[in-house]
Amino acid sequence: MIVVACIKQVPDTTQVQIDPVTNTLVRDGIPFIINPYDSHALEESLRLKDSHGFKAVALSMGPPNAEAMLRKALALGADRSVLLSDRVFGGADTLSTSNVLSAAIAKLREDEEVGIVFCGKQTIDGDTAQVGPGIAVRLGFSQLTLVDRIEKIDLVERTITVRRKLEGRYEIVEARLPAMITVVRELNRPRYPTVPMRLASAKAEVEVWSNEQLRLDVNSVGLKGSPTWVSRIFSPERKEGEIVGDGMNDPAGAARLLLERLIEGDMLAV
Repeated sequence: MIVVACIKQVPDTTQVQIDPVTNTLVRDGIPFIINPYDSHALEESLRLKDSHGFKAVALSMGPPNAEAMLRKALALGADRSVLLSDRVFGGADTLSTSNVLSAAIAKLREDEEVGIVFCGKQTIDGDTAQVGPGIAVRLGFSQLTLVDRIEKIDLVERTITVRRKLEGRYEIVEARLPAMITVVRELNRPRYPTVPMRLASAKAEVEVWSNEQLRLDVNSVGLKGSPTWVSRIFSPERKEGEIVGDGMNDPAGAARLLLERLIEGDMLAV
């Protein structure tokens, strides 16, 4: 049985800059990292490989330089790494992205059963949390989101039991396999590659699939297959603040003044 971890290369958001003329990200000199939530998805696929003997496959859609990220997945213990890279995939929104990833997972199923697909809860560059559920709907998989613990996998009954982290509570859910699972950071602690595995990964193959292998309608992928797009990117302008009262020498007076300002502002809003 195959366990697929969908991972994405994202810009390090602590160093992102925006071109004020084109309103696009300045990519030159910006380091790229694996999406943090996806690193936990990859780790969980490796843990299931260790505990159940599953075959772990790392899957990503992106430009050719995403191969370095997938090679790291091999160094961590993935059995296969597949990069979906083609110019027709460029400019994809979440709908188009889930279409391509689903087609690739369906192609993997031609050779061996895919039991679980792991995705990060969301990506730090888009924050939509839509790709994982999109994959589940397209493939007809059970959909389990916000998972912070795998409770049990029953391969005889073909079920999986997980714990979902919700606001203020947890939920225990049992679902049929195959399943798509989006994970949160509390699920696990990602491992580090060993030196022998890192050296071995340098010679390992990262499979690259284009649309020639997937055979998708070019109007359903990339920019053409995306009903949504980003019209503008900008950094919010920071307004100058105002110091209200003297909180150091007269905190009570400053609090009263602030309260008066808040009440006055509320009355003006009404």
